[in-house]
Amino acid sequence: MTVIKHPALRPANAHFSSGPCSKRPEWSLEALQDACLGRSHRSKPGKTKLALAIDLTRDILNIPADYKIGIVPGSDTGAVEMALWSMLGARGVDMLAWESFGSGWITDVVKQLKLDNVTQHIAAYGLLPDLEKINFDNDVVFTWNGTTSGVRVPNGDWIADDRQGLTICDATSAVFATDLPWEKLDVVTYSWQKVLGSEGAHGMIILSPLAVERLENYTPVWPLPKIFRLTKNGKLIDGIFNGATINTPSMLALEDYLDALNWVKNNGGLAGMIARADKNATEIANWVAKTDWVDFLPKVIETRSNTSVCLKVVDADILKLDAGQQAKFAKKIAGLLDAENVAKDIGGYRDAPAGLRIWTGSTIEASDVTALMLWLDWAFASAKADL
Repeated sequence: MTVIKHPALRPANAHFSSGPCSKRPEWSLEALQDACLGRSHRSKPGKTKLALAIDLTRDILNIPADYKIGIVPGSDTGAVEMALWSMLGARGVDMLAWESFGSGWITDVVKQLKLDNVTQHIAAYGLLPDLEKINFDNDVVFTWNGTTSGVRVPNGDWIADDRQGLTICDATSAVFATDLPWEKLDVVTYSWQKVLGSEGAHGMIILSPLAVERLENYTPVWPLPKIFRLTKNGKLIDGIFNGATINTPSMLALEDYLDALNWVKNNGGLAGMIARADKNATEIANWVAKTDWVDFLPKVIETRSNTSVCLKVVDADILKLDAGQQAKFAKKIAGLLDAENVAKDIGGYRDAPAGLRIWTGSTIEASDVTALMLWLDWAFASAKADL
């Protein structure tokens, strides 16, 4: 292998994984020393901490007072599935997909729930579906930020104010890095392990009054397992939205989420987090603009994610290789950076086109992104020299 000179500057933090994402700056296990361990989550201290997590979430994200916030099992996937299985079937459904997770929700609705009144709006990696064709008389299911494609919806202007159906939004890679238009969204889900870099296995589900009305006035024809049930005797189970979780949560993971929320509150709140993510994404954009071997996977600037930045290799010599060789080349770049302890877990998602995926959410420091760009050039040159 040809030896290319290493850059002098290194990222202080090599964690650029898209989930679980990097911990906040200066995080340590000491941050969890006040966790409510060895106690029931239904004890007074346990319920107090769970309720505090909900209150801080509402405060930081500016969630309307009449929206319900619940902590649920199964990470973001569990929260999305809870919404799909509990609410769909009352009317037609428009399903949007432009990457693997959106495609997964389509599979669940069509093949598992077996709904037949489903309109699919599907776009290739790098693109969005035509948002003008969405029928808001139907329920609409979409991801705000496609984690595996780096493509996000540019805003909420395309969502009808006079919609008859519900909007169900998987926002796990967008929340805390985007100012979500809550008045446009009826169900929002995310997980602790994404933008805030907390631990996995726990999801959040946020319901508008319209979503609550659907739950209390519609019963699906299929059976619902206990873990999906949000109502009892036709009424919302309020306890779920006050910290009385459906099943036992990890109190250690809860403490980590509380630590992340307090860090957000002390560092500019939501506006501060958006600014950090935007700055990180801009660092990459500035580098891409002057680098001829790489480009963004998203084809439209306004749809580029500010958290899950997806890149593709566009060097003329590499593009002459077949698809398998191009994928191998991209993995070589990621592997070189991993071996150097410069960037961990930045390979493209397994279902996505060959390339790289770099997490630039708010827990990442811009100085580390700047240093990483130097190493990306090193890794590309090293991998190409070894062909």
